[in-house]
Amino acid sequence: MAQALGLAEQALYITSPNPRVGCVLVSPQGQFLGQGHTQAAGQAHAEIMALQQARELGHDTLGATAYVTLEPCSHHGRTPPCCDALIQAQLARVVVSMVDPNPLIAGQGLARLRAAGIEVLMGEGQDQAREINIGFFKRMQTGLPWVRMKIAASMDGQTSLTNGVSQWITGTAARQDGHHWRARACAVLTGVGTVLQDNPILNVRSVSTSRQPPLVVVDSQWQTPLNAALWQNERDVWIYGAQADHPQQLVLSQRGAHTTLLANSAGKVDLAAVLADLGRRGVNELHIEAGHKLNGSWLREGLVDELLLYLAPTLIGPGQGMANLPALAHLDAALRWRWLDCTPVGDDLRLRARALR
Repeated sequence: MAQALGLAEQALYITSPNPRVGCVLVSPQGQFLGQGHTQAAGQAHAEIMALQQARELGHDTLGATAYVTLEPCSHHGRTPPCCDALIQAQLARVVVSMVDPNPLIAGQGLARLRAAGIEVLMGEGQDQAREINIGFFKRMQTGLPWVRMKIAASMDGQTSLTNGVSQWITGTAARQDGHHWRARACAVLTGVGTVLQDNPILNVRSVSTSRQPPLVVVDSQWQTPLNAALWQNERDVWIYGAQADHPQQLVLSQRGAHTTLLANSAGKVDLAAVLADLGRRGVNELHIEAGHKLNGSWLREGLVDELLLYLAPTLIGPGQGMANLPALAHLDAALRWRWLDCTPVGDDLRLRARALR
């Protein structure tokens, strides 16, 4: 199962919106037969890749055991059901980390395997399997993406100087590590303020990947420049605005953006509605890289699941903080998080924390 989980991690960057799954086939005598991980959407799933490799190597799968990190699918979507393929291969046993949360499956694949006389064992590696697919699980269970907010700051919590200069607070290794988190995301989100001030591309550069996540821009007044650097990359650009009947919305659409009007009562973009819309678009993990104002809005509304913080060993004094949050009258009103890990990355520290719901 450890080998299957490693294969699932190899699929981190390619399977969206499908889950990342690994599969290893072993003979009754414990010999390796084949392995594989889920390919891009519409292509083969992990079980099919493993069975295909076993055939190519000339191995017989009669009586074999499959170690799979997620329940084999039981419905005919873009590809045929994987549970049927395992049944046809005449396996004796399937070891599965977790039940698939997709309502179209949700135990039906396991039931079909058992009905065919295949022994099914559950639970091995479930914590790691869920972590690899944390966004997929949340979207299947709530309809919403897992929201991860990335912030790079000094030790005193500043993300830029008072004049807005922020390049570079953290070092090269931390910036490269940040590209891993962009690459695994189903979409990267920023605000128009960051676009206007920093003119970022916000693509994946330091990680080898065949897929560039769509870029989401929160832009209440449709101010995204037509010559901004973000247009240089071949990917979808989704812009959410709040001003109705604004001529610039049409202009941005003609430039190639998918524009959506989602306004709240204050005339700003409705972030909760954005999150729901991204869930409908199949976004499992949303990666936010924005300024302190938009960061504060996402945090105030309780929409962030995970913080990805890179702290540099520097003190820069007054500047722009991590998030524009309101002053509290008492500590009981503070937003509470739990630490996941603390990892040195070059000269910096990467801290991860998750919201306490």
